[in-house]
Amino acid sequence: QVQLVESGGGLVQPGGSLRLSCTASGGTFSNYAMGWFRQAPGKEREFVSVISWLGGSTSYTESVKGRFTISRDNAKNTVYLEMNSLKPEDTAVYYCAADANAGSIRRSSPRYWGQGTQVIVSS
Repeated sequence: QVQLVESGGGLVQPGGSLRLSCTASGGTFSNYAMGWFRQAPGKEREFVSVISWLGGSTSYTESVKGRFTISRDNAKNTVYLEMNSLKPEDTAVYYCAADANAGSIRRSSPRYWGQGTQVIVSS
């Protein structure tokens, strides 16, 4: 059983930056693809980004391309989401996810979920 704990959310002004972290325990971290999702108020949870086991492959939803960067440190059992040029529409609860199969993350059906961290982009 893999446990995921997110951190790094908060309130930021439009155009600002935040870095989210997600630390995993209970499994061999490098065996899992890792992803980020978000859920805005009144909307369904949506895929944001995924990174492969060793970090060699990444993908993003179109709305964050060029602004968000996913990375991982397997020695620290941690995946990151660097978010730049934030917009009010990025406001959401951000969730970390893990699955042995990156495709499951892309299909929004990962095996493991974190509890989420709130990001608010507002002036």
